[in-house]
Amino acid sequence: MYDNNKRLALNLFWMVLGVALLGLSLAGKLDSELYSGMGGALIGIGALQLLRTLRYRRDSVYRERVDTAFSDERNHFLKMKSWAWTGYLVVIVEAVGSVIALVLGKHELQQALSCSVCLILVVYWVVYLILSRKY
Repeated sequence: MYDNNKRLALNLFWMVLGVALLGLSLAGKLDSELYSGMGGALIGIGALQLLRTLRYRRDSVYRERVDTAFSDERNHFLKMKSWAWTGYLVVIVEAVGSVIALVLGKHELQQALSCSVCLILVVYWVVYLILSRKY
């Protein structure tokens, strides 16, 4: 299930996009240094993922380990719990940060954090309604 040509093509696409961003940035066509850093990161990520995909295709022991980890129910449970805890912590930290920013007079930061909390809670509510009808 992990091994397919679409994944290989996507890895190559990220590398080509990274080379293009880096090249355009070094040639002066893109002004910000952000693009060269993003290009380098895309090249690195694409290369690592490409190596990982090629290793999966060639090494049967590695393939079995990846397939087991991918289909293990315990890993799925841990991933779901991790996302749940992450969601709770992000909302709480942003809400507390919003109050602290309000007290410190940083109104733009307070508004950004408050809007982020509201957006997360609205998305949570919509997803909850969808899932409650599905299950």
